[in-house]
Amino acid sequence: MEVLVVIAIIAILATLLMTGLAQAKAKALRTQCANNVRQLGIGLQAYVAENNVYPLLVEELPGGPWMFTLRQTEVPASMIANRHIFFDQWWGQGVWRCPSASKPSDWSTNDSYFFYGYNCYGLSLLSDTNSLGLGGHHIWDFHGQSRSPAPAINEAEVTSPVDMMALADGFTGNNGIIRDGTMVFGRHLGIQDHLGGSKRSYARHQGRANVVFCDGHVESPTLNFLFVDTSDEALSRWNRDHQPHREKLAP
Repeated sequence: MEVLVVIAIIAILATLLMTGLAQAKAKALRTQCANNVRQLGIGLQAYVAENNVYPLLVEELPGGPWMFTLRQTEVPASMIANRHIFFDQWWGQGVWRCPSASKPSDWSTNDSYFFYGYNCYGLSLLSDTNSLGLGGHHIWDFHGQSRSPAPAINEAEVTSPVDMMALADGFTGNNGIIRDGTMVFGRHLGIQDHLGGSKRSYARHQGRANVVFCDGHVESPTLNFLFVDTSDEALSRWNRDHQPHREKLAP
């Protein structure tokens, strides 16, 4: 009997130890991801300081999505001009990869899995004309690609850089239903649970997301605060005018 008690105690201690180790590992990976986001924020600030505007969600050809714009600040101009740097050589590596995420096995081979997203639209809807985010004054037409997000957002148009979310883990969603693996970070986009995205999103950083703000500081708010909370504090952080724009919420 005593032996069984000892064995039971050892089993409980082992379980507690494994749980503690798993939590410590998850926290370490979240910290590493936060460092990635911080580095991307530094790249964003460098671009803004040089150009006085924020990158467009999608630059006119021969440009590309926002991550191409930031990537170009990291390599010599001659390499860009000669096209020595290809997407598959740097995407999903180094600061461009969240260590807690991976492309799902059932993800379409034709679709790229993006680890980090850009707050390009704020609380604006895809059906809107003008954008409240950072990726340009207009909503880009994802399907027909006939509408440009230009002109770019001037640095002075961001009312409160310390409270304006800029780049984050690649989540989009609303009311707790989240899609992951996107190049945008938004509250109203991709609200359908895409291939179990909500489950992955909540597991990725223990129910949190790493976010870098326009002033360069990093926070890890809960996904509920980002995608469920309807307080002025939660909503205003999406928009460059620092207003909650509650009229954008579904009735």
